Amino acid sequence: MFSILHKIHLNAPPLLSLVASMLATLLLIPLTAAAHSPDSLRYETEVYATSSTGKNTPFWLLSNRQGLGSPKRNFGYARAAIFKDIDKSKRFSWGAGVDLVGAWRYTAPFHIHQLYGEIKYRAFEAMVGSKEMWCTHNDPKLSSGSLLFSGNALPIPQVRVGIFDYAPFWGTKGRLGVKGYIAYGMFSDSKWQESWAATGSKYTQNVLFHSKGLWLRFANPATSPVTGDVGIEMATQFGGVAYKDGKVVHMKHGFKEWWRAFFPSYRTHNSLNGLATSIEGNMVGQYTIGLQVHPKNADWNVRGYFEHFFEDQSMMTFEYGWKDGLWGIEGTLPKNRFVSKIVYEFLYSKDQAGAVNHDKTPEVPEQVSGRDDYYNHSFYPGWQHWGLGIGNPLMISPIYNADNTIRFSSTRIIGHHFGIAGQPSDEIDYRILFSHTKNWGTYDHPLPKVMTNINGLFELNWHLKKLKGWYWGIGFAFDGGNLLGNNFGFGITIGKTGLLKF
Repeated sequence: MFSILHKIHLNAPPLLSLVASMLATLLLIPLTAAAHSPDSLRYETEVYATSSTGKNTPFWLLSNRQGLGSPKRNFGYARAAIFKDIDKSKRFSWGAGVDLVGAWRYTAPFHIHQLYGEIKYRAFEAMVGSKEMWCTHNDPKLSSGSLLFSGNALPIPQVRVGIFDYAPFWGTKGRLGVKGYIAYGMFSDSKWQESWAATGSKYTQNVLFHSKGLWLRFANPATSPVTGDVGIEMATQFGGVAYKDGKVVHMKHGFKEWWRAFFPSYRTHNSLNGLATSIEGNMVGQYTIGLQVHPKNADWNVRGYFEHFFEDQSMMTFEYGWKDGLWGIEGTLPKNRFVSKIVYEFLYSKDQAGAVNHDKTPEVPEQVSGRDDYYNHSFYPGWQHWGLGIGNPLMISPIYNADNTIRFSSTRIIGHHFGIAGQPSDEIDYRILFSHTKNWGTYDHPLPKVMTNINGLFELNWHLKKLKGWYWGIGFAFDGGNLLGNNFGFGITIGKTGLLKF
Protein backbone atom coordinates (compact mmCIF):
# COMPACT_ATOMS: atom_id res chain seq x y z
CA MET A 1 0.00 0.00 0.00
CA PHE A 2 2.72 2.47 1.00
CA SER A 3 4.76 1.85 -2.15
CA ILE A 4 1.72 2.81 -4.24
CA LEU A 5 1.59 6.12 -2.40
CA HIS A 6 5.18 7.05 -3.27
CA LYS A 7 5.59 10.00 -5.62
CA ILE A 8 5.17 9.03 -9.31
CA HIS A 9 7.79 10.72 -11.49
CA LEU A 10 6.58 11.36 -15.01
CA ASN A 11 7.65 13.65 -17.83
CA ALA A 12 6.32 17.07 -16.89
CA PRO A 13 3.66 18.31 -19.34
CA PRO A 14 4.02 21.84 -20.69
CA LEU A 15 2.69 24.43 -18.29
CA LEU A 16 -0.06 25.77 -20.53
CA SER A 17 -1.45 22.38 -21.47
CA LEU A 18 -1.42 21.28 -17.83
CA VAL A 19 -3.35 24.33 -16.68
CA ALA A 20 -5.74 24.07 -19.62
CA SER A 21 -6.52 20.43 -18.91
CA MET A 22 -7.20 21.10 -15.24
CA LEU A 23 -9.42 24.09 -16.03
CA ALA A 24 -11.33 21.89 -18.46
CA THR A 25 -11.88 19.47 -15.58
CA LEU A 26 -13.32 22.35 -13.58
CA LEU A 27 -15.81 23.20 -16.31
CA LEU A 28 -16.90 19.63 -16.94
CA ILE A 29 -18.05 19.19 -13.35
CA PRO A 30 -21.75 20.04 -12.99
CA LEU A 31 -22.23 23.65 -11.94
CA THR A 32 -25.40 22.78 -10.00
CA ALA A 33 -24.43 21.01 -6.81
CA ALA A 34 -26.53 18.24 -5.40
CA ALA A 35 -28.43 18.78 -2.18
CA HIS A 36 -26.00 18.41 0.69
CA SER A 37 -25.90 14.94 2.19
CA PRO A 38 -23.24 13.20 4.32
CA ASP A 39 -23.34 10.37 1.76
CA SER A 40 -22.60 12.69 -1.17
CA LEU A 41 -19.27 12.82 -2.94
CA ARG A 42 -17.53 16.14 -2.48
CA TYR A 43 -15.16 17.37 -5.18
CA GLU A 44 -12.43 19.99 -5.12
CA THR A 45 -10.49 21.36 -8.07
CA GLU A 46 -7.89 24.09 -7.80
CA VAL A 47 -5.13 25.86 -9.71
CA TYR A 48 -2.43 27.76 -7.81
CA ALA A 49 0.35 29.75 -9.50
CA THR A 50 3.05 32.05 -8.13
CA SER A 51 5.32 34.69 -9.59
CA SER A 52 8.15 36.30 -7.66
CA THR A 53 11.45 38.14 -7.77
CA GLY A 54 14.54 37.40 -5.72
CA LYS A 55 16.30 34.14 -4.96
CA ASN A 56 13.32 32.14 -3.65
CA THR A 57 9.55 32.04 -3.60
CA PRO A 58 8.47 34.20 -0.63
CA PHE A 59 8.25 32.05 2.50
CA TRP A 60 4.52 32.28 3.25
CA LEU A 61 3.54 31.45 -0.35
CA LEU A 62 4.88 27.92 0.13
CA SER A 63 4.90 27.18 3.89
CA ASN A 64 2.19 25.29 5.83
CA ARG A 65 0.44 24.15 2.64
CA GLN A 66 0.68 20.39 3.22
CA GLY A 67 3.80 20.17 1.07
CA LEU A 68 2.26 21.90 -1.94
CA GLY A 69 5.01 24.48 -2.14
CA SER A 70 8.46 25.01 -3.60
CA PRO A 71 11.21 27.59 -2.98
CA LYS A 72 11.78 27.68 -6.75
CA ARG A 73 10.43 30.92 -8.13
CA ASN A 74 7.29 30.84 -10.30
CA PHE A 75 6.06 27.42 -9.17
CA GLY A 76 2.48 26.24 -9.22
CA TYR A 77 0.14 23.27 -9.28
CA ALA A 78 -3.24 22.06 -10.44
CA ARG A 79 -5.18 19.52 -8.43
CA ALA A 80 -8.42 17.54 -8.66
CA ALA A 81 -9.90 15.57 -5.77
CA ILE A 82 -12.98 13.61 -4.76
CA PHE A 83 -13.89 12.88 -1.14
CA LYS A 84 -16.53 10.95 0.75
CA ASP A 85 -16.59 12.52 4.22
CA ILE A 86 -17.26 10.69 7.46
CA ASP A 87 -20.59 11.59 9.07
CA LYS A 88 -19.72 12.42 12.67
CA SER A 89 -23.39 12.31 13.73
CA LYS A 90 -23.72 8.59 12.91
CA ARG A 91 -22.60 5.71 15.09
CA PHE A 92 -20.97 4.04 12.09
CA SER A 93 -19.67 5.88 9.04
CA TRP A 94 -16.90 5.64 6.49
CA GLY A 95 -14.94 7.98 4.27
CA ALA A 96 -12.39 7.98 1.46
CA GLY A 97 -10.46 10.41 -0.70
CA VAL A 98 -8.41 10.67 -3.88
CA ASP A 99 -6.42 13.85 -4.56
CA LEU A 100 -4.20 14.14 -7.67
CA VAL A 101 -1.74 16.97 -8.26
CA GLY A 102 0.20 18.09 -11.32
CA ALA A 103 2.86 20.73 -10.72
CA TRP A 104 5.63 22.76 -12.32
CA ARG A 105 8.96 23.85 -10.81
CA TYR A 106 8.25 21.43 -7.99
CA THR A 107 9.86 18.27 -6.56
CA ALA A 108 7.73 16.02 -8.82
CA PRO A 109 5.61 16.89 -11.87
CA PHE A 110 2.79 14.54 -10.80
CA HIS A 111 1.91 12.88 -7.54
CA ILE A 112 -0.90 11.27 -5.59
CA HIS A 113 -1.30 13.83 -2.86
CA GLN A 114 -4.03 12.04 -0.91
CA LEU A 115 -5.32 8.48 -1.20
CA TYR A 116 -7.02 7.05 1.87
CA GLY A 117 -9.93 5.21 3.40
CA GLU A 118 -11.32 5.61 6.90
CA ILE A 119 -14.03 4.26 9.16
CA LYS A 120 -15.68 5.37 12.39
CA TYR A 121 -17.58 3.46 15.04
CA ARG A 122 -18.82 5.52 17.96
CA ALA A 123 -15.73 7.47 19.12
CA PHE A 124 -13.21 5.07 17.57
CA GLU A 125 -11.73 5.73 14.13
CA ALA A 126 -9.19 4.19 11.79
CA MET A 127 -7.51 5.54 8.68
CA VAL A 128 -5.17 3.94 6.14
CA GLY A 129 -3.35 5.85 3.42
CA SER A 130 -2.09 9.35 2.85
CA LYS A 131 -4.31 12.16 4.15
CA GLU A 132 -3.85 15.82 5.01
CA MET A 133 -3.91 16.32 8.78
CA TRP A 134 -3.56 19.53 10.76
CA CYS A 135 -2.57 20.11 14.35
CA THR A 136 -5.72 20.90 16.34
CA HIS A 137 -3.97 22.84 19.11
CA ASN A 138 -3.32 26.03 17.16
CA ASP A 139 -4.97 27.78 14.22
CA PRO A 140 -3.73 26.19 10.95
CA LYS A 141 -4.25 29.40 8.94
CA LEU A 142 -2.80 31.92 11.39
CA SER A 143 -0.24 30.01 13.48
CA SER A 144 3.39 29.65 12.46
CA GLY A 145 2.89 25.91 12.94
CA SER A 146 3.17 23.26 15.62
CA LEU A 147 6.69 22.15 16.57
CA LEU A 148 6.01 18.47 15.77
CA PHE A 149 3.35 18.34 13.03
CA SER A 150 2.62 21.70 11.41
CA GLY A 151 1.07 20.81 8.05
CA ASN A 152 4.16 22.13 6.27
CA ALA A 153 5.22 18.86 4.61
CA LEU A 154 3.51 16.32 2.39
CA PRO A 155 1.26 13.78 4.16
CA ILE A 156 3.01 10.60 5.35
CA PRO A 157 1.35 7.32 4.25
CA GLN A 158 0.30 5.47 7.38
CA VAL A 159 -2.19 3.34 9.27
CA ARG A 160 -3.73 5.31 12.16
CA VAL A 161 -6.19 4.12 14.81
CA GLY A 162 -7.61 5.78 17.90
CA ILE A 163 -10.05 8.40 19.19
CA PHE A 164 -9.39 11.34 16.87
CA ASP A 165 -11.80 13.83 18.49
CA TYR A 166 -12.33 14.44 22.19
CA ALA A 167 -14.76 11.93 23.70
CA PRO A 168 -16.15 12.09 27.26
CA PHE A 169 -14.40 9.80 29.69
CA TRP A 170 -16.70 7.22 31.25
CA GLY A 171 -18.59 8.46 34.30
CA THR A 172 -17.39 12.08 34.15
CA LYS A 173 -20.43 13.58 32.35
CA GLY A 174 -18.14 15.32 29.92
CA ARG A 175 -16.00 17.00 32.58
CA LEU A 176 -13.04 14.95 31.37
CA GLY A 177 -12.44 14.31 27.67
CA VAL A 178 -9.81 12.13 26.07
CA LYS A 179 -8.40 11.56 22.61
CA GLY A 180 -5.37 9.74 21.25
CA TYR A 181 -4.00 7.62 18.44
CA ILE A 182 -1.31 5.17 17.33
CA ALA A 183 0.13 5.20 13.80
CA TYR A 184 2.70 3.30 11.73
CA GLY A 185 3.71 4.10 8.17
CA MET A 186 6.53 4.82 5.74
CA PHE A 187 8.11 7.96 4.35
CA SER A 188 7.59 8.25 0.60
CA ASP A 189 10.59 10.40 -0.40
CA SER A 190 13.26 7.73 -1.01
CA LYS A 191 13.67 8.45 -4.72
CA TRP A 192 13.66 12.20 -4.16
CA GLN A 193 16.39 11.95 -1.50
CA GLU A 194 18.57 9.82 -3.76
CA SER A 195 18.23 12.18 -6.73
CA TRP A 196 18.46 15.47 -4.80
CA ALA A 197 21.20 14.83 -2.22
CA ALA A 198 24.69 16.00 -3.15
CA THR A 199 27.28 13.35 -3.92
CA GLY A 200 28.61 11.86 -0.71
CA SER A 201 26.08 13.63 1.49
CA LYS A 202 23.68 11.82 3.79
CA TYR A 203 20.38 10.38 2.61
CA THR A 204 18.15 7.41 3.42
CA GLN A 205 15.70 5.05 1.74
CA ASN A 206 12.62 3.13 2.88
CA VAL A 207 12.46 4.76 6.32
CA LEU A 208 9.56 3.70 8.53
CA PHE A 209 7.34 6.03 10.55
CA HIS A 210 5.66 5.75 13.93
CA SER A 211 3.73 8.28 15.98
CA LYS A 212 1.35 8.32 18.91
CA GLY A 213 -0.43 10.89 21.04
CA LEU A 214 -2.63 11.22 24.09
CA TRP A 215 -4.52 14.33 25.26
CA LEU A 216 -6.85 15.10 28.16
CA ARG A 217 -9.37 17.94 28.24
CA PHE A 218 -10.60 19.28 31.57
CA ALA A 219 -14.13 20.71 31.95
CA ASN A 220 -17.00 20.43 29.50
CA PRO A 221 -16.84 23.24 26.89
CA ALA A 222 -20.63 23.08 26.53
CA THR A 223 -21.19 24.04 30.17
CA SER A 224 -17.97 25.52 31.53
CA PRO A 225 -16.57 28.97 30.57
CA VAL A 226 -13.01 27.75 31.11
CA THR A 227 -11.44 24.58 29.69
CA GLY A 228 -7.91 23.25 29.80
CA ASP A 229 -6.03 20.55 27.95
CA VAL A 230 -2.72 18.76 28.25
CA GLY A 231 -1.11 16.16 26.03
CA ILE A 232 1.98 14.41 24.75
CA GLU A 233 2.76 13.37 21.18
CA MET A 234 5.79 11.41 19.99
CA ALA A 235 7.09 10.30 16.59
CA THR A 236 9.96 8.15 15.32
CA GLN A 237 11.86 7.59 12.10
CA PHE A 238 13.28 4.05 12.15
CA GLY A 239 14.41 1.22 9.88
CA GLY A 240 15.50 1.87 6.31
CA VAL A 241 18.93 2.22 4.75
CA ALA A 242 21.35 5.12 5.33
CA TYR A 243 24.02 6.32 2.88
CA LYS A 244 26.91 8.74 3.49
CA ASP A 245 30.52 9.07 2.28
CA GLY A 246 30.36 5.72 0.52
CA LYS A 247 29.13 3.96 3.66
CA VAL A 248 25.88 2.02 3.78
CA VAL A 249 24.06 1.09 6.99
CA HIS A 250 21.05 -1.21 6.93
CA MET A 251 18.89 -0.40 9.93
CA LYS A 252 16.87 -3.29 11.31
CA HIS A 253 13.11 -3.18 10.91
CA GLY A 254 11.85 -6.32 12.61
CA PHE A 255 9.33 -6.72 15.39
CA LYS A 256 11.84 -5.61 18.06
CA GLU A 257 12.45 -2.35 16.21
CA TRP A 258 8.71 -1.69 15.86
CA TRP A 259 8.37 -2.39 19.60
CA ARG A 260 11.30 -0.12 20.49
CA ALA A 261 9.79 2.64 18.36
CA PHE A 262 6.59 2.34 20.42
CA PHE A 263 8.37 2.08 23.79
CA PRO A 264 11.59 4.12 23.33
CA SER A 265 14.59 2.23 24.70
CA TYR A 266 18.35 2.29 24.23
CA ARG A 267 20.21 -0.14 22.01
CA THR A 268 23.73 -0.41 20.57
CA HIS A 269 23.86 -0.35 16.78
CA ASN A 270 26.10 0.39 13.80
CA SER A 271 25.99 4.01 12.75
CA LEU A 272 27.72 5.90 9.96
CA ASN A 273 30.41 6.80 12.53
CA GLY A 274 30.78 3.37 14.14
CA LEU A 275 29.05 1.81 17.15
CA ALA A 276 26.64 4.04 19.04
CA THR A 277 24.11 3.62 21.84
CA SER A 278 20.92 5.58 21.44
CA ILE A 279 17.14 5.46 21.36
CA GLU A 280 15.72 3.45 18.45
CA GLY A 281 15.71 5.64 15.34
CA ASN A 282 15.16 9.38 15.38
CA MET A 283 12.68 10.00 18.19
CA VAL A 284 11.02 13.42 18.54
CA GLY A 285 8.05 14.66 20.52
CA GLN A 286 6.29 17.50 22.26
CA TYR A 287 4.14 18.34 25.25
CA THR A 288 1.15 20.62 24.74
CA ILE A 289 -0.69 22.66 27.36
CA GLY A 290 -3.68 24.88 26.65
CA LEU A 291 -6.20 27.03 28.49
CA GLN A 292 -9.29 28.54 26.87
CA VAL A 293 -11.80 31.10 28.14
CA HIS A 294 -15.16 31.11 26.34
CA PRO A 295 -17.93 32.79 28.38
CA LYS A 296 -21.44 31.44 27.99
CA ASN A 297 -23.54 33.22 25.35
CA ALA A 298 -20.49 35.31 24.31
CA ASP A 299 -19.22 35.44 20.72
CA TRP A 300 -15.59 35.82 21.74
CA ASN A 301 -12.97 33.56 23.29
CA VAL A 302 -9.29 33.57 24.21
CA ARG A 303 -6.89 30.63 24.18
CA GLY A 304 -3.32 30.41 25.43
CA TYR A 305 -1.07 27.47 24.64
CA PHE A 306 2.45 26.18 25.11
CA GLU A 307 4.34 23.53 23.14
CA HIS A 308 7.58 22.04 24.46
CA PHE A 309 9.65 20.09 21.93
CA PHE A 310 12.02 17.29 22.91
CA GLU A 311 14.31 14.71 21.31
CA ASP A 312 15.06 11.38 22.96
CA GLN A 313 15.16 11.74 26.77
CA SER A 314 16.80 15.15 26.96
CA MET A 315 14.29 17.93 27.60
CA MET A 316 11.59 15.28 28.04
CA THR A 317 11.83 15.55 31.82
CA PHE A 318 12.24 18.55 34.13
CA GLU A 319 15.92 17.75 34.75
CA TYR A 320 17.20 20.29 32.21
CA GLY A 321 14.46 22.89 32.46
CA TRP A 322 12.01 23.78 29.74
CA LYS A 323 13.60 26.86 28.22
CA ASP A 324 12.63 25.94 24.66
CA GLY A 325 9.11 26.06 23.35
CA LEU A 326 6.35 27.78 21.43
CA TRP A 327 4.16 30.15 23.46
CA GLY A 328 0.98 31.34 21.78
CA ILE A 329 -2.20 33.27 22.40
CA GLU A 330 -5.16 33.51 20.05
CA GLY A 331 -8.29 35.56 20.42
CA THR A 332 -11.57 35.37 18.55
CA LEU A 333 -13.24 38.78 18.57
CA PRO A 334 -16.96 39.63 18.64
CA LYS A 335 -18.40 39.64 15.12
CA ASN A 336 -17.31 42.70 13.16
CA ARG A 337 -16.22 43.62 9.63
CA PHE A 338 -12.60 44.33 10.41
CA VAL A 339 -10.80 41.69 12.50
CA SER A 340 -12.22 38.32 13.52
CA LYS A 341 -9.15 36.61 14.99
CA ILE A 342 -5.66 37.52 16.20
CA VAL A 343 -2.71 35.20 16.96
CA TYR A 344 0.68 35.95 18.50
CA GLU A 345 3.41 33.35 19.03
CA PHE A 346 6.87 33.44 20.57
CA LEU A 347 9.31 30.70 19.56
CA TYR A 348 12.53 29.97 21.47
CA SER A 349 14.78 27.02 20.55
CA LYS A 350 18.31 28.17 21.43
CA ASP A 351 18.87 25.96 24.49
CA GLN A 352 18.36 22.39 23.23
CA ALA A 353 19.54 21.04 26.63
CA GLY A 354 22.86 22.85 26.28
CA ALA A 355 25.95 22.44 24.11
CA VAL A 356 27.21 19.11 25.50
CA ASN A 357 27.87 15.65 24.11
CA HIS A 358 24.85 13.42 23.50
CA ASP A 359 25.17 9.65 22.95
CA LYS A 360 27.51 7.18 24.64
CA THR A 361 30.28 5.88 22.35
CA PRO A 362 33.40 3.70 22.90
CA GLU A 363 35.48 6.88 22.94
CA VAL A 364 33.14 8.74 25.33
CA PRO A 365 31.56 6.07 27.59
CA GLU A 366 29.23 8.48 29.40
CA GLN A 367 25.79 9.40 28.05
CA VAL A 368 24.78 13.02 28.63
CA SER A 369 21.36 14.10 27.43
CA GLY A 370 22.08 17.36 25.69
CA ARG A 371 23.01 19.07 22.44
CA ASP A 372 19.82 17.83 20.88
CA ASP A 373 20.25 19.42 17.42
CA TYR A 374 16.49 19.73 16.85
CA TYR A 375 15.06 18.12 13.71
CA ASN A 376 18.50 16.70 12.74
CA HIS A 377 19.94 13.24 13.34
CA SER A 378 23.31 11.51 12.98
CA PHE A 379 22.29 9.23 10.09
CA TYR A 380 18.64 9.96 9.35
CA PRO A 381 17.98 13.05 7.19
CA GLY A 382 16.05 14.71 10.00
CA TRP A 383 12.44 15.59 10.69
CA GLN A 384 11.52 16.34 7.08
CA HIS A 385 9.55 14.85 4.20
CA TRP A 386 10.41 15.66 0.58
CA GLY A 387 12.75 18.38 1.80
CA LEU A 388 10.13 20.30 3.78
CA GLY A 389 10.21 20.33 7.58
CA ILE A 390 7.41 18.39 9.24
CA GLY A 391 7.59 20.70 12.26
CA ASN A 392 7.55 24.48 12.50
CA PRO A 393 8.69 25.94 9.15
CA LEU A 394 10.44 28.91 10.77
CA MET A 395 13.27 26.43 11.33
CA ILE A 396 14.15 26.64 7.65
CA SER A 397 13.64 23.41 5.70
CA PRO A 398 16.44 21.44 3.98
CA ILE A 399 14.88 22.14 0.55
CA TYR A 400 16.42 25.64 0.82
CA ASN A 401 20.00 24.31 1.10
CA ALA A 402 22.06 25.45 -1.89
CA ASP A 403 24.57 22.61 -1.30
CA ASN A 404 21.81 19.97 -1.60
CA THR A 405 22.39 18.53 1.85
CA ILE A 406 19.35 17.12 3.62
CA ARG A 407 19.76 18.75 7.01
CA PHE A 408 18.35 21.70 8.95
CA SER A 409 20.99 24.42 8.91
CA SER A 410 19.45 26.66 11.60
CA THR A 411 17.27 25.35 14.42
CA ARG A 412 18.58 27.59 17.22
CA ILE A 413 16.28 30.56 16.78
CA ILE A 414 14.26 33.21 18.57
CA GLY A 415 11.09 34.14 16.70
CA HIS A 416 7.96 36.28 16.86
CA HIS A 417 4.91 35.57 14.72
CA PHE A 418 1.64 37.44 14.20
CA GLY A 419 -1.52 36.32 12.41
CA ILE A 420 -4.67 38.36 11.74
CA ALA A 421 -7.86 37.26 9.97
CA GLY A 422 -11.03 39.13 9.07
CA GLN A 423 -14.22 38.89 7.03
CA PRO A 424 -15.33 42.29 5.67
CA SER A 425 -18.36 40.67 4.02
CA ASP A 426 -20.05 37.31 3.53
CA GLU A 427 -18.10 36.88 0.28
CA ILE A 428 -14.66 38.21 1.19
CA ASP A 429 -12.13 37.21 3.83
CA TYR A 430 -8.45 37.94 4.39
CA ARG A 431 -5.48 36.95 6.49
CA ILE A 432 -2.20 38.64 7.35
CA LEU A 433 0.93 36.81 8.54
CA PHE A 434 4.16 38.39 9.76
CA SER A 435 7.19 36.59 11.21
CA HIS A 436 10.58 37.72 12.45
CA THR A 437 13.36 35.39 13.60
CA LYS A 438 16.98 35.60 14.67
CA ASN A 439 19.01 32.55 13.69
CA TRP A 440 22.17 31.10 15.26
CA GLY A 441 22.52 27.92 13.15
CA THR A 442 23.17 24.73 15.14
CA TYR A 443 25.68 23.80 17.84
CA ASP A 444 27.71 21.71 15.40
CA HIS A 445 27.44 24.21 12.52
CA PRO A 446 26.95 27.73 13.93
CA LEU A 447 26.25 30.52 11.47
CA PRO A 448 29.16 32.97 10.98
CA LYS A 449 26.93 35.70 12.42
CA VAL A 450 23.39 36.02 13.76
CA MET A 451 21.07 36.15 10.75
CA THR A 452 17.60 37.63 10.59
CA ASN A 453 14.60 36.41 8.65
CA ILE A 454 11.49 38.53 8.03
CA ASN A 455 8.43 37.06 6.27
CA GLY A 456 5.05 38.61 5.51
CA LEU A 457 1.83 37.75 3.69
CA PHE A 458 -1.41 39.52 2.82
CA GLU A 459 -4.03 37.17 1.33
CA LEU A 460 -7.50 38.02 0.06
CA ASN A 461 -10.17 35.45 -0.89
CA TRP A 462 -13.52 35.75 -2.68
CA HIS A 463 -16.41 33.28 -2.43
CA LEU A 464 -19.12 34.75 -4.66
CA LYS A 465 -22.65 33.55 -3.87
CA LYS A 466 -23.81 33.99 -7.47
CA LEU A 467 -21.16 31.50 -8.65
CA LYS A 468 -21.78 28.78 -6.11
CA GLY A 469 -18.72 26.76 -5.20
CA TRP A 470 -16.22 28.94 -7.06
CA TYR A 471 -13.52 30.80 -5.17
CA TRP A 472 -10.63 33.07 -6.03
CA GLY A 473 -7.66 34.19 -4.00
CA ILE A 474 -4.60 36.36 -4.30
CA GLY A 475 -1.73 36.65 -1.86
CA PHE A 476 1.17 39.11 -1.77
CA ALA A 477 4.24 38.03 0.19
CA PHE A 478 7.76 39.22 0.92
CA ASP A 479 10.95 38.10 2.65
CA GLY A 480 13.66 40.27 4.17
CA GLY A 481 16.84 39.83 6.17
CA ASN A 482 20.08 38.02 5.41
CA LEU A 483 18.95 34.40 5.92
CA LEU A 484 16.62 33.92 2.94
CA GLY A 485 17.34 37.27 1.30
CA ASN A 486 14.92 39.77 -0.20
CA ASN A 487 12.06 38.15 -2.12
CA PHE A 488 8.73 39.52 -3.27
CA GLY A 489 5.89 37.86 -5.16
CA PHE A 490 2.28 36.88 -5.36
CA GLY A 491 0.19 33.74 -5.66
CA ILE A 492 -3.17 33.35 -7.40
CA THR A 493 -5.73 30.64 -6.62
CA ILE A 494 -8.78 29.62 -8.69
CA GLY A 495 -10.91 26.76 -7.45
CA LYS A 496 -14.29 25.05 -7.50
CA THR A 497 -15.85 22.85 -4.86
CA GLY A 498 -19.22 21.21 -4.45
CA LEU A 499 -21.14 17.95 -4.41
CA LEU A 500 -21.30 15.65 -7.39
CA LYS A 501 -24.73 15.32 -9.05
CA PHE A 502 -25.51 11.96 -10.59
